[in-house]
Amino acid sequence: MNSKIKVKQHAKPLVRLGDTEGLIVVLPVGGGKTTWPLFPFSDVLQKRLARRAEQDCATTPYTADLPDPAGTPVALGVVAVTTGSFELLTLARKLAAAASAHNPRHLTLCMAGLSDALAARMAEALVAALLAVSHPLPHLKSKKDKPVKLAVLELYGVQKKLALSRTFAEAEGNNLARHLTALPPNALTPTLYRQRIAALAKEHGWRMEFLDVKKLKRLKAGAFLAVAQGSSVPDAGIVHLRYTPSARTSKPALALVGKGICFDTGGTNLKPAKHMYGMHEDMEGSAVALGTLLALARLKVDFPVDCWLALAQNHIGPNAYKQNDVVRACNGTSIEVVHTDAEGRMVLADTLALACKRKPALMIDYATLTGTCVYALGTTYSGAFTNRPQWIPTLIEAGRASGERVWPFPMDEDYDTQLESKVADIKQCSTEGEADHILAARFLNRFVEKDIPWIHVDLASGNHKGGLAHIPTDITGVGVRLTLNLLLEQNVLTRPRGGS
Repeated sequence: MNSKIKVKQHAKPLVRLGDTEGLIVVLPVGGGKTTWPLFPFSDVLQKRLARRAEQDCATTPYTADLPDPAGTPVALGVVAVTTGSFELLTLARKLAAAASAHNPRHLTLCMAGLSDALAARMAEALVAALLAVSHPLPHLKSKKDKPVKLAVLELYGVQKKLALSRTFAEAEGNNLARHLTALPPNALTPTLYRQRIAALAKEHGWRMEFLDVKKLKRLKAGAFLAVAQGSSVPDAGIVHLRYTPSARTSKPALALVGKGICFDTGGTNLKPAKHMYGMHEDMEGSAVALGTLLALARLKVDFPVDCWLALAQNHIGPNAYKQNDVVRACNGTSIEVVHTDAEGRMVLADTLALACKRKPALMIDYATLTGTCVYALGTTYSGAFTNRPQWIPTLIEAGRASGERVWPFPMDEDYDTQLESKVADIKQCSTEGEADHILAARFLNRFVEKDIPWIHVDLASGNHKGGLAHIPTDITGVGVRLTLNLLLEQNVLTRPRGGS
């Protein structure tokens, strides 16, 4: 667990506050109607909350200062056995925000009167939320923020010893994804991004290869190069990282693929100012793929992982690609360009095709790909697509259980009629714009070999105002917890390649 925050779990009930600088209490729904579970100042809190509707504390924590000499801040919430993971994480975010407002070094978490299973779930959610809120995103103001002091979490009310290594690994991966995505575009060009990736690869012992413009020309990756050719600096390329388990294994490999457009102007089909603002976040898919690799490496998983990051910028200029251009991807498919702002599927096309050459047992890609997915779902869900229709219930369950919710969309072949071209094998997109998230997935499907199971995640919830689930920032870095659930609980990596 690579974090300065230490979790101390106690089997005995909480009887005194000691040196804590803050208290979080979680009660069961209905637990406050008669005699409250005993913990310090429970009688005082019961009286203060006598006139407050209990259900209010399930959505908005009660906050106050306790009448002890230190005036210890307390945040209190209630949960039910039926509370879902997303709602549990959302409450945890609000409790963590209230407790962190005073920037404590030492926090006490008290699961009071909860069943063992619910106490464990709530405690994990709180730890995840506190790890997220304690990670500072890039701060470039002249006035510096105060350093986060949180270092110790004292946990009471969970009888079984919690295994939190996965929670810490997921948090580290998510924090990395959010941190990279928040960097301004002049601080994360493809060159600077690659330097950060190289430092991570060296630290963690990953093998790294960079397919630059010259190599991609030799590989005839015309779809990727079409997007890259508008940049005045030829620093675009595909980063290939490889994690190998310390012990020899015959287990199949996982491939992670991420869209890394470090800034998206829209190209020749220039975006208006309102829609171009924030387009430095268009590389979030690559950051999620990288964060997922980091989490899996931290857990020392016993299967190999290949991570492919498509790094480029979609610039305007005399050399930029344009509508009606016809280019050829590395798998031989000719593509008619319809809209230069559909650049993400172009760079992913060659990246997916190259990743397929290593014959992974499963391939997952992440991309802030389409506005239509946001229109369809809003920003509280992400879209999910797969070439294994029998996995649709699995995708829904993984999103529900992880709290990073996804909703699947159809992948029927008849959508391909909208991508038929008179001059090439396929159109890049349709001029109509309807169901573009589905058409984008059908386009990408053309570059995935049929015998390779594939999941495509369109990150509609990559940015949600006010935070989402346990994440306190607009940039959510969604995808790491989802993927680890798919791999470690749904076991999608080891399912038969041709079926469920």
